[in-house]
Amino acid sequence: MVLEVYDGMAKVKASRHSDCENCGTCAGNEAIVAEVLNPVGAQRGQRVVIEIKEANMLRAAFVVYMLPLIAAVGGAFVATYFTDLHQVANPLWYQIGGGFAAFGLSIMYVRYYDRNAKTDDKMKPVIIRILS
Repeated sequence: MVLEVYDGMAKVKASRHSDCENCGTCAGNEAIVAEVLNPVGAQRGQRVVIEIKEANMLRAAFVVYMLPLIAAVGGAFVATYFTDLHQVANPLWYQIGGGFAAFGLSIMYVRYYDRNAKTDDKMKPVIIRILS
């Protein structure tokens, strides 16, 4: 249900579908309020259908969950390469440091990505149809 409309955007009270009740990972069928794009011109009080593009969600999930892991492993491998190149006797601390450094850089990128995603209209949910 549309709660508020402003500047091509709308605040929508969205209830989760019945599959959410069976999942068990979150609180269940509690309603959430989302800020969505309003290209169909929905008005306050109308029931609407919103859509979130799956490709955008997959990309965001990859950046948040997989990128830091890949960066940490990659940082350890890069440190291993350089310690082999310079014939360091005990490369363990360099590998740990390289992993942490790459992980830290990836976390900074995740924060940058998050800030840009908030302002990117392609990442926002969209009202695709008015029900009533």
